[in-house]
Amino acid sequence: MEAYKDTGLPFKKIYSGKVRELYAIEDEVWLMVATDRVSAFDFILPTPVPGKGCVLNQLSLFWFRYFGGIIEHHVIEGRFDHFPKSIRTFSCLRGRSVLIRPVKKLPIECVVRGYLAGSGWKEYQETGAVCGIKLPQGLRLSDRLTYPIFTPATKEEKGKHDQNITFEEMVAITGEPIANYLREKSLQLYQEACQYAESRGIIIADTKFEFGQIGNKIILIDEIFTPDSSRFWEKDKYQPAKPQESLDKQYIRDYLEAINWNKKPPVPGLPEEVVRKTAEKYAKIYQILVGQEVIW
Repeated sequence: MEAYKDTGLPFKKIYSGKVRELYAIEDEVWLMVATDRVSAFDFILPTPVPGKGCVLNQLSLFWFRYFGGIIEHHVIEGRFDHFPKSIRTFSCLRGRSVLIRPVKKLPIECVVRGYLAGSGWKEYQETGAVCGIKLPQGLRLSDRLTYPIFTPATKEEKGKHDQNITFEEMVAITGEPIANYLREKSLQLYQEACQYAESRGIIIADTKFEFGQIGNKIILIDEIFTPDSSRFWEKDKYQPAKPQESLDKQYIRDYLEAINWNKKPPVPGLPEEVVRKTAEKYAKIYQILVGQEVIW
């Protein structure tokens, strides 16, 4: 399978992110394309993972449908055969693109953690807290928390590091009503998804959401419960107090840590074996959660 790294479509491009690109198709319709680009530690790696964008797009569509009764989302149409003919001309977009409503993105990453891992673990080791939330003493890496916690971060542009912030700092950015709503919905979505995932043998250790506004209405946008935005662990392999074998992007982060990259340019490429295993992990978590194969 050939990797899809740069769309280069003949539409008006309005945004190019680390993975996704947005095009204006009509006044009230945008085309969002998930490429096979890979980002880690706020850098786009030179090596793509073939098919990765298809997994992100289709898994997000699954979850958007699953949560349709809980919160509105930005998706207008996810079925490629129902796209305008001008888009269907580009068969390379099948499975990796979606038509969405234009939104104003809120500048917050809404992170929910049910287990202690990643930047939360590092912060806990230093301060005994995560984003200002004091946690019990003596917790170990990968320990399950007593209850899920909401730990927001700033949403920065490419090349800048997202910063963990306290809920009070979030209130200063969004205002209290919006902050309360985002926290409530994020926790609800996480808890509902965890119940479903655990019934399929998967632990969602943590995840992040993005929200946008259409007028005064707040809706869910971007991606949801994908291996780019979440940590997925297999329940039967879970062992606290140690790193977990994951079905997500952590595998790539672990590789980059292992080669002692200083997280500055030049950005290293990925060897063929890491690319292959990453693609396998992404396809596997999709198959487990959705119960069918990805459409490539």
